[in-house]
Amino acid sequence: MMPATQPPRPPKTLVEFRASYSTAGIGEIPLRELVSQELLIFKPESTLRSTLFELNRVGIQAGVVAIERDTPLGIVTLHDLVDAITRSGADLDDPVFLFMTAAPVSLPADSPAHRAKIALTRGRLSHVVLVEPDGHIFNLLSPVDLPGFREGGADALIQSIELSNNVDSMAKAAEAVRQRGRELFASGMGVEALCQWMSGLNDLLSMRVIELIADEFDLPPVSWCWMAFGSEGRLEQTFATDQDNGLIFQPENESDTPKIRAALVEFAKAVNKALDHCGFAFCRGDIMAGNPNLCLSVREWQERFQRWMKTPDPKALLNATIFFDFRPLYGQNELVDDLHHWLLPQPVKHPRFLHAMAVEALTCVPSLGWLGTFSYDGGSRYPHTIDLKKRGSRPYVDAARIWTLKHGIWSTNTVERLRIAGAKMQRATTDTIASVEAFDFIQRIRIKRQLAGGAYDEVNRVNPKHLSATQRQMMKEAFRQAKSLQLRLRQEFVD
Repeated sequence: MMPATQPPRPPKTLVEFRASYSTAGIGEIPLRELVSQELLIFKPESTLRSTLFELNRVGIQAGVVAIERDTPLGIVTLHDLVDAITRSGADLDDPVFLFMTAAPVSLPADSPAHRAKIALTRGRLSHVVLVEPDGHIFNLLSPVDLPGFREGGADALIQSIELSNNVDSMAKAAEAVRQRGRELFASGMGVEALCQWMSGLNDLLSMRVIELIADEFDLPPVSWCWMAFGSEGRLEQTFATDQDNGLIFQPENESDTPKIRAALVEFAKAVNKALDHCGFAFCRGDIMAGNPNLCLSVREWQERFQRWMKTPDPKALLNATIFFDFRPLYGQNELVDDLHHWLLPQPVKHPRFLHAMAVEALTCVPSLGWLGTFSYDGGSRYPHTIDLKKRGSRPYVDAARIWTLKHGIWSTNTVERLRIAGAKMQRATTDTIASVEAFDFIQRIRIKRQLAGGAYDEVNRVNPKHLSATQRQMMKEAFRQAKSLQLRLRQEFVD
């Protein structure tokens, strides 16, 4: 057995866990923070006897088989070994590599828990290997490390998604997810948990749709990955959401890029159409993978981000902000992970870019006047109303994104960004909690309004007179919190 690369951590009790992450949803907690068991690494020639002894000594269910710490060959579990001995007649002196699960799925140790949930669910896996940025093995993660892994009736919905074999049946499954989401919201499920619950199932829906459509196309033999942007990228999808997606691919020769793009765009258009049929409306701004301008090679995506950072045109940045919320959805995730690692250290090298982003963010003022009264933005068409997406939640989203870019934070979720950035900025924990609770309140009012129905332009609009006195007071406080975030943005990046 090789020495473990990660010392054991004392396991967290549920109370300790909730206290540690009182301001964060499980969906975006870095995976490295969730694993508490000791890591065991076994050489391929280790015997069943020695492997069983070590697993029993440490009291864990699985270990990694590897020659070097940066090359996991497989996963071996106590269940597999006992089964091999009792059913297959394996000898205790047999080498362990004969009974491992080879080519294990791996994820970056800093990626969010949400991503592990999806990987474990889709692959029906018992474990995934967590790796460091340099490729070294960090630890093993299993479903028991993920609180709330299956909740809210997700099992039946997941099964219906997996069994769907055409777009029409996928549309029915998507409506079932939304209906169950309405029920969970009505029963009091927290907004952050609900958004992440829905985002997880929406991910599975989208992935299954992509699979179904991919079977109809002769796709070019290159690595590619479907990317999520905007609210989907941030795990903040609500009940009125449209598509924000793109494609990244890696050509063998850059000269092949136009030809590859032409083939992938036709496929992506078909996926966009199928997703629209499933209730994920076409993006009005055409931020979709079927748009050739958003079906780019790795090099082109890097050049696109570099252009935004080097020449931060205000109008371009207004349309570009949601691209900085990207995460992988389906395909070769490594392409997106590598793009993320490339991007993380870049923004701090371009202070003019961060300045321009802050200036643009400050143009979206929370709907609270100097005298503490609401300021309306609905005009004559929607009198006495406030757009809670633009004037309520967006100030939080923008501020969290800018601090994420400045501090090189992996996360895309607004609440988790506020939590991590707050610690790096030495912001008082009480201030971070207040921001999170204010954002949560605005999101809850938005969802309630969306469920009441209406046209696309009005489902995020609220007339404060339709709220209770307590809710109006809480909304004013939420706007004050947003103003406080913007004041810090101004002091840090503009003044």
